[in-house]
Amino acid sequence: MVTKATRQFRFDTSLTSEQLDHFQKYGIIQFRAFVDRAMVGDFLREIRATERHLLHTRITKVNGIPLKFGRDLNGAPFIQRIAFASHYSPVLRDFLSDPRLAALNGLLGNYEGRLGEHEKDGLVVNHYVNTPSSAFRQLGWHTDSPRDLFLGGRILPMLNVGLHLDDCPYENGGLRVLPGTHTQGLFRLLFKKRYFIDNKPDKKEVGFDISAGDLTVHDGRLWHRVQQSPFLGERSRRRVMYIPIITGAYQPKNIHSATPFYHKLGRLRLNPSGSHFTNP
Repeated sequence: MVTKATRQFRFDTSLTSEQLDHFQKYGIIQFRAFVDRAMVGDFLREIRATERHLLHTRITKVNGIPLKFGRDLNGAPFIQRIAFASHYSPVLRDFLSDPRLAALNGLLGNYEGRLGEHEKDGLVVNHYVNTPSSAFRQLGWHTDSPRDLFLGGRILPMLNVGLHLDDCPYENGGLRVLPGTHTQGLFRLLFKKRYFIDNKPDKKEVGFDISAGDLTVHDGRLWHRVQQSPFLGERSRRRVMYIPIITGAYQPKNIHSATPFYHKLGRLRLNPSGSHFTNP
């Protein structure tokens, strides 16, 4: 039985000492109603418009990052992972200038961070739905830090900030974490689990009751996964926008950027033919 997280917070204009202590101990924090339902609706409309544009123009990569495609409940093609989504939407881009997001830098301690709108994968929209033709129903155990090693650098402090756009009680699957693993050594960060392959529940994992508009922030070194919904169809739908807060040298991506090696591996697992685009 997965333990359910019970501690949730509200974010005003700055982080409190209690919130900082909680994050330091567990490596994750949840803020209730970071945005209201009306704003959630605005974001969903912008994401749908971005998706229609990408499908119409048959774009399969953005700045070297492959998109992930599947088919929705009615069999229509849709995009299950959009990278650099804010590059296609002024509304999403404006959200990234919210001063509350900048205030989350305080979770990095002595490090100075920045929103990675033009770095790594930018603002990512993940869209999970459990249908027979869905390619993105769950995500195996992983941390976010080793990508720095793939890019030829050392592991640097980072945060992954997720704005949740659907209600997802913990009985419906969703985010699972191993609290406190952000303080582990390098060996356990790299080898505690089989990256993305291992989906098995862990007796120490924690799940969440999440409402649309909630914000979660986790340390990039924290082990986490996405549990598949036990339900089919609309009830299983889960959409989340993620943006990294990163440190170190500024490394923006552009249309000429190469596809990182770890994305190439993921592409082969998803579709042995190497093609992500599904024709309408």
